Amino acid sequence: MTFRDLQIIEPILQALKEKEYEIPTPIQQKAIPVILNKRDILGCAQTGTGKTAAFAIPILQLLNQEHDDSNKRKIKSLILTPTRELAIQIDENFTDYGKHLPLRHCVIFGGVKQKAQTDKLSRGIDILIATPGRLLDLISQKFISLKDVEYFVLDEADRMLDMGFIHDIKKLLPLLPKEKQTLFFSATMPDAIATLSKKILRNPTRVEVAPASSTIDTVKQYLYYVNKEDKKSLLITLLKQDSEQSVLVFSRTKHGANNIAKTLCNAGIESEAIHGNKSQNARQKALSNFKDHSIRVLIATDIAARGIDIEQLPIVINYDLPDVPETYVHRIGRTGRAGNKGISISFCMQEEKQQLKDILKLTGNQIKVLKTSNK
Repeated sequence: MTFRDLQIIEPILQALKEKEYEIPTPIQQKAIPVILNKRDILGCAQTGTGKTAAFAIPILQLLNQEHDDSNKRKIKSLILTPTRELAIQIDENFTDYGKHLPLRHCVIFGGVKQKAQTDKLSRGIDILIATPGRLLDLISQKFISLKDVEYFVLDEADRMLDMGFIHDIKKLLPLLPKEKQTLFFSATMPDAIATLSKKILRNPTRVEVAPASSTIDTVKQYLYYVNKEDKKSLLITLLKQDSEQSVLVFSRTKHGANNIAKTLCNAGIESEAIHGNKSQNARQKALSNFKDHSIRVLIATDIAARGIDIEQLPIVINYDLPDVPETYVHRIGRTGRAGNKGISISFCMQEEKQQLKDILKLTGNQIKVLKTSNK
C-alpha cells in the first residue's frame, strides 16, 4: 500500500515523496481513511509509529479542501501536546507535509518570550500546535480564540496526565466548539484517560497499533551490573568502542545529566545535556546538534526526552534505571522505530535491583546480561 492508495492529494504526495515517505505505517493506514471520513478517533499508539503523520496528513487535506484565500484566517485545527520538544517536532512535520499547500501553522509553548509567537498568530493561521500552559495564557490575553476549531487533536494524553496537565485540558474543553472532529491519542489507557476520552469523543473509531510492551521487540536489550563508581568509565569504554554512532543516554536527574556530559566532553566525546533547567533555546540547539551529528551523544532526563524523535537512532543507554518500568519502555522506544533495529544498554547498580525486577516482569525477561571487566 502507498499513500496514493489512501486517496491523499497530489501536493501532499509530492511532499511525502521528497521526504522519501511513500509507504504508510500501520497506524497511518488505519487512521487516515477514518479521519478523512470525519470520524472521531481513539488511538492507542506510541511516538515513533508514525502517529503524527497519521493525523497531520488528513488534517492538511481537509483544511486545504475548505481553504479560501478571500477569508480572514481563523484557527481551524488545534493540536495539543504535553512538551515543547514534541510541539516543535509536530510543527516541523506540518511544514514537511504541507510545504506545497497554502495553509499556515504556528507552534506556541512556554519558556520563551511570547512576542514572536503572538506576532505570527496576529498574521492569521489555520493550524495551531500548542502546549497547555502557554495556550491558556495567550487565550486569557485575547491573542487566541478557539471558537472556529473544526479539528482537535489531543496527543500523548497519558503523558498529559503524568505531567499534571489534565486540569488545564478540562479548562480548555469548554472553549472549543461542540461540533468538531476530535482525534485522541494515548500510548496507554489509565482510568483517568479512559474517562476523559468518553467525555470528549463522539462514537469514536478505535485505532490501536503496537502497544507499549510490544514496541521493544525490535530492540536488542543488554544489561551491565555495575558499581556506582565504575559507571562513567564503563560508559566511556562503550562509547569509544564505536566512535561513529549517535547515542541517547538517559539520566535520572538534571544534575546527573550535566555531570555525564562534562565527563564525556573531558574524555573527548562530543556531548550535550538536555533537561528542564535548560532554556528552550539551549534545549533546541542541543537537539539540533544531535540530529545533524554535530555532537554524538545527547544526555537527557525523561521529561526532556519525551517527544524526541530521531530517525534511525541506533543506541539508547540507560545510565540510571527508571523508577517506573513503563518509562523503560518509553526510553528504549527511542530506538528500533518504524521497523528499524535498535540496541539498548542499561546499567544496574545493587540498589536498583528492584527496578530491574519490575522492568523484567513488564518486558518478559528479554534483557541479556553482559560481563564487564569493572570490579
